[in-house]
Amino acid sequence: MRRRGNQHQLGGLLMLLLFGVFAACVLILLLTGARAYRRLTQRDQAAFDRRTCVQYLATRVRQGDAAGGVSVRPFGEGNALALPAGEGYVTWVYWHDGWLMELYTLEDSGLSPEDGARIMPLAGLSLSLKDGLLTAELADGAGETDTLLLSLRGGGGTAG
Repeated sequence: MRRRGNQHQLGGLLMLLLFGVFAACVLILLLTGARAYRRLTQRDQAAFDRRTCVQYLATRVRQGDAAGGVSVRPFGEGNALALPAGEGYVTWVYWHDGWLMELYTLEDSGLSPEDGARIMPLAGLSLSLKDGLLTAELADGAGETDTLLLSLRGGGGTAG
């Protein structure tokens, strides 16, 4: 009689051990999947942010692209896109303190880069304009860089 009770206890213990191993395997699989999913969503979000920023710049340039209208000029610490907005107004699109910024103001208002509106986070922006070809290099915090090349419809534009 005793022998049979020990066998039941040993069988129950073996089943409990097997269930524990199964549960540990499921938990490890779930954690690995969650980590991979998090990495993929972060990568996709960073790519989305870069594409959105490139499209924003392209749209702003296309809106202001008139004969000689778009220019790259010094503004604050670096270069900025200067987009004419009519009647002495200009829209500045530039990088400042980790952000893509925009400032709509009178041409000679004396406002500084800090006065603009934050558009989206950006690690860096490099702008150049040569022979009617605007080049914008955008860097994100992960070290990825996107390059935007736009041939201006209005022709040359000006580089400052």
